[in-house]
Amino acid sequence: ETVIYRIYYYINRSGTGHLTLRELKRGNLIDAMLHCDEEEDINKVLRYFSYEHFYVIYCKFWELDTDHDFLIDKENLIRYGNHALTYRIVDRIFSQVPRKFTSKVEGNMGYEDFVYFILAEEDKSSEPSLEYWFKCIDLDGNGVLTRNEMQFFYEEQLHRMECMAQEPVLFEDILCQMIDMIKPQLVKTDYFTCLTIEISCLQDESYIMLRDLKGSKLSGSVFNILFNLNKFMAFETRDPFLIRQERENPTLTEWDRFAHREYIRLSMEDDVEDASNGSAEVWDESLEAPF
Repeated sequence: ETVIYRIYYYINRSGTGHLTLRELKRGNLIDAMLHCDEEEDINKVLRYFSYEHFYVIYCKFWELDTDHDFLIDKENLIRYGNHALTYRIVDRIFSQVPRKFTSKVEGNMGYEDFVYFILAEEDKSSEPSLEYWFKCIDLDGNGVLTRNEMQFFYEEQLHRMECMAQEPVLFEDILCQMIDMIKPQLVKTDYFTCLTIEISCLQDESYIMLRDLKGSKLSGSVFNILFNLNKFMAFETRDPFLIRQERENPTLTEWDRFAHREYIRLSMEDDVEDASNGSAEVWDESLEAPF
């Protein structure tokens, strides 16, 4: 199941639940399948089929799903990434704006919904992720991120910084930084092609469209600034270790690096549990992992 969810996340861009021939041709699924045939170690097939990637996704879900009913509510998700996300962005996720939940239980996301979330959260350089988070921030759904919308989400970040006794970065300063990072293109025809954009927006450079985000390599950092405090702080400090990792392996995606780090962490935790004579919670073999 996890493999299928990953394939549809990246390739089924129309969100219909059915892969079209055009989507198949534009995607890299065939190449990934050929790679599977040629490669003996499935973990070296990073696109879709890696067991290590599945293990990370499933374990992250299991950690949040404290009662193990295969459902996650808001309070579960707010703990993701050591409470990295804001309540406002979690509310938007559970309003099902970026994607309708497949879960039939109201107020809960299922495993498939979580797979889409974690792929979007941990690799904000991909187009599916940019579209996911753009819908979250675009409160009125008019296809434009305005100053007020960005400020609405950043307010909670600012409050969290103050609570942690960190020097707060004022929104006016952070807005200038985000605009410099994205360099949105102001096109006069926007007024005629998108009637929902007000004239005031066209005269104000403090708005961002989806095409602007897709044209910038720093788009993910903009979203982190707005709702992920841990990643925002990491971006501000410019961790030299992470920068060196990126330079050494430029072909790896943000997701690949995240999954690799998490797999090592989880493996080390498993080794510690084994050494302590299995004092951890007993695995219920009746619950089959949805690989």
